[in-house]
Amino acid sequence: MVIGVLRVELAIYGALSLKDKRRVVKSLKDRISARFNASVAEVEALEARQRAVVAVAVVANETPFVESCLQQILNLVQQHHGSVLVNSDMEFL
Repeated sequence: MVIGVLRVELAIYGALSLKDKRRVVKSLKDRISARFNASVAEVEALEARQRAVVAVAVVANETPFVESCLQQILNLVQQHHGSVLVNSDMEFL
Protein backbone atom coordinates (compact mmCIF):
# COMPACT_ATOMS: atom_id res chain seq x y z
CA MET A 1 0.00 0.00 0.00
CA VAL A 2 1.29 3.44 -0.95
CA ILE A 3 -0.07 6.72 0.40
CA GLY A 4 0.77 9.90 -1.49
CA VAL A 5 0.23 13.33 0.01
CA LEU A 6 0.35 16.56 -1.95
CA ARG A 7 0.39 19.86 -0.07
CA VAL A 8 -0.17 23.03 -2.10
CA GLU A 9 0.01 26.61 -0.95
CA LEU A 10 -2.17 28.99 -2.94
CA ALA A 11 -2.45 32.75 -3.25
CA ILE A 12 -5.98 33.98 -3.91
CA TYR A 13 -5.43 37.60 -4.87
CA GLY A 14 -9.01 38.27 -5.92
CA ALA A 15 -10.50 37.34 -2.55
CA LEU A 16 -11.93 40.39 -0.80
CA SER A 17 -13.46 38.31 1.99
CA LEU A 18 -13.24 34.85 3.51
CA LYS A 19 -16.40 34.00 1.60
CA ASP A 20 -14.63 34.75 -1.72
CA LYS A 21 -11.67 32.63 -0.65
CA ARG A 22 -13.84 29.70 0.41
CA ARG A 23 -15.68 29.79 -2.92
CA VAL A 24 -12.38 29.37 -4.80
CA VAL A 25 -11.10 26.66 -2.43
CA LYS A 26 -14.38 24.73 -2.52
CA SER A 27 -14.39 24.80 -6.32
CA LEU A 28 -10.86 23.40 -6.41
CA LYS A 29 -11.58 20.73 -3.78
CA ASP A 30 -14.73 19.60 -5.61
CA ARG A 31 -12.92 19.32 -8.95
CA ILE A 32 -10.09 17.26 -7.43
CA SER A 33 -12.47 14.95 -5.54
CA ALA A 34 -14.68 14.36 -8.55
CA ARG A 35 -11.94 13.78 -11.09
CA PHE A 36 -9.41 11.78 -9.05
CA ASN A 37 -11.42 10.25 -6.18
CA ALA A 38 -8.88 11.71 -3.76
CA SER A 39 -9.31 13.06 -0.25
CA VAL A 40 -8.93 16.85 -0.11
CA ALA A 41 -8.92 19.27 2.81
CA GLU A 42 -7.92 22.85 3.56
CA VAL A 43 -5.35 22.34 6.31
CA GLU A 44 -3.77 25.72 7.12
CA ALA A 45 -4.40 29.45 6.86
CA LEU A 46 -8.12 28.95 7.44
CA GLU A 47 -8.68 32.55 8.49
CA ALA A 48 -6.26 34.15 6.00
CA ARG A 49 -8.21 35.96 3.31
CA GLN A 50 -5.80 35.62 0.36
CA ARG A 51 -3.89 32.44 1.25
CA ALA A 52 -4.91 28.80 1.40
CA VAL A 53 -3.08 25.55 2.07
CA VAL A 54 -4.74 22.43 0.68
CA ALA A 55 -3.69 18.81 1.23
CA VAL A 56 -4.59 15.94 -1.10
CA ALA A 57 -4.19 12.24 -0.26
CA VAL A 58 -4.23 9.32 -2.70
CA VAL A 59 -3.97 5.65 -1.70
CA ALA A 60 -3.12 2.84 -4.13
CA ASN A 61 -1.00 -0.27 -4.41
CA GLU A 62 1.75 1.10 -6.70
CA THR A 63 4.01 4.14 -6.29
CA PRO A 64 4.07 5.09 -10.00
CA PHE A 65 0.25 5.26 -10.09
CA VAL A 66 0.09 7.45 -6.97
CA GLU A 67 2.85 9.71 -8.28
CA SER A 68 1.07 10.07 -11.62
CA CYS A 69 -2.22 10.97 -9.91
CA LEU A 70 -0.58 13.57 -7.70
CA GLN A 71 1.24 15.10 -10.68
CA GLN A 72 -2.05 15.37 -12.60
CA ILE A 73 -3.66 16.98 -9.56
CA LEU A 74 -0.79 19.45 -9.33
CA ASN A 75 -1.29 20.31 -13.01
CA LEU A 76 -5.00 20.89 -12.35
CA VAL A 77 -4.16 23.19 -9.42
CA GLN A 78 -1.78 25.20 -11.60
CA GLN A 79 -4.51 25.72 -14.21
CA HIS A 80 -7.30 26.53 -11.74
CA HIS A 81 -8.65 30.03 -12.19
CA GLY A 82 -8.89 32.26 -9.16
CA SER A 83 -5.73 31.01 -7.45
CA VAL A 84 -1.98 31.02 -8.01
CA LEU A 85 0.24 28.14 -6.93
CA VAL A 86 2.91 29.46 -4.54
CA ASN A 87 4.48 26.24 -3.28
CA SER A 88 3.94 22.48 -3.38
CA ASP A 89 5.32 19.43 -1.60
CA MET A 90 4.80 15.77 -2.49
CA GLU A 91 5.41 12.96 -0.01
CA PHE A 92 5.00 9.18 -0.14
CA LEU A 93 4.36 6.98 2.89
